[in-house]
Amino acid sequence: MTGTTAQRPAHDEHHSVGELVGQATEQLSRLVRQEVALAKEELAEKGRRAGRGGGLLGAAGAVGYAGLLALAATAIAALSLVLPLWAAALIVTGVLFALAGLLAVTGRAQLRRAAPPTPEEALGSVKADVEEIRERAHR
Repeated sequence: MTGTTAQRPAHDEHHSVGELVGQATEQLSRLVRQEVALAKEELAEKGRRAGRGGGLLGAAGAVGYAGLLALAATAIAALSLVLPLWAAALIVTGVLFALAGLLAVTGRAQLRRAAPPTPEEALGSVKADVEEIRERAHR
């Protein structure tokens, strides 16, 4: 004998306001945790870039100092046998300073890529999430 009462499909279940608020709170909490994790990762990447840029600038300073030392060392170098003493010293010093300049420009570019130290991607994602929540709340 077949019954006259039909079972309700699972998708027709009605949730109380308290259950819906609980689900929304849990989802919002999960979303905030994910956004914080994204912000941490973005800040870590910017920190790594700043470290590389600082290291390159430090290397530029060291090579620049070596350039000053080379200026004195080239005065007695063997190149003075082939070129005039002043020309040999000037060539070696110029090459070292050019290398220091290249390192400085590269380091500066790394530091610029790391600035500002705000997690721009995470902030953009949070703004998009807030806008989505606002749109759904108005429906």
